Amino acid sequence: MTETTPNTAQQSFWSTGPGRHWVRLHRELDILHDRLTGLILDAADPQPGERVVDIGCGAGAVAIAAAQRVGPEGHVLGLDISAPLVDVGRERAAELTICAPDFVVADAQVWAHEGAPFDLCVSRMGLMFFADPVAGFANLLAHLRPGGRLVFAAWAAAEHNGWFRIAAEEAAARLGPSAPGDPHAPGPTAFAERARVEALLAHAGAARIRSEEVATTLSMPGGSAEAAALARHIGPVAAQLRSKEGSEADAQAILAAVERRFAEYDTPEGCEIPARINLFSAIRP
Repeated sequence: MTETTPNTAQQSFWSTGPGRHWVRLHRELDILHDRLTGLILDAADPQPGERVVDIGCGAGAVAIAAAQRVGPEGHVLGLDISAPLVDVGRERAAELTICAPDFVVADAQVWAHEGAPFDLCVSRMGLMFFADPVAGFANLLAHLRPGGRLVFAAWAAAEHNGWFRIAAEEAAARLGPSAPGDPHAPGPTAFAERARVEALLAHAGAARIRSEEVATTLSMPGGSAEAAALARHIGPVAAQLRSKEGSEADAQAILAAVERRFAEYDTPEGCEIPARINLFSAIRP
């Protein structure tokens, strides 16, 4: 997709340099976020035969898991603004003999689907990047049948998420603090305030809006060393190294400090980093 969209900056981010790390590291990221996938799908409860769309599908983990739940009589469509990530999803789906989802590259804020309406829309950390959240929510609701469900997860405040908090603190200790930004700007923690997101959903026309904060963990079987290595490319460390033009020496120093702090969460099963997510649900009236 090359046309200009309301989310052109996000399209560029997820399709070029930084987003390419998500393509290369998609297996590790699926492991890290595996518990989130389960929480979302358990809350959404896709039923056999239902039509489901996964927004911000990335490399396809949630779409593939949802397809197994709706079965061969159902259908799942994964949608993402990043062509490279969608390509990975298509490759993974091609390996399935049954219950394979379809994938499309599109901006969900303005996407138009000509098929029958969906029963369910889900998203794992994919909706916090809309340039206009109300317009984005309204468009998703328009693609649901009356009574169709919208269920999605977003990160709670960074202070409750060690993956973000520890990485940001160690990057700041090495590179200096960052200037405060707009907490509601498109980004990982843009939906940290549940009441604000509920109001946005209501403005978009949603009904039966609910939210809850859920405690969970991000798990890396390889332990704190593996988690820190992933943090080099995904999250605040990578962002601060880019914005402050940090050197490789800076990167190694930050990652050594992050690994030391992640080691607090090492267990015999791996590194279990405490996390909190906001889980939202609503319906189309």
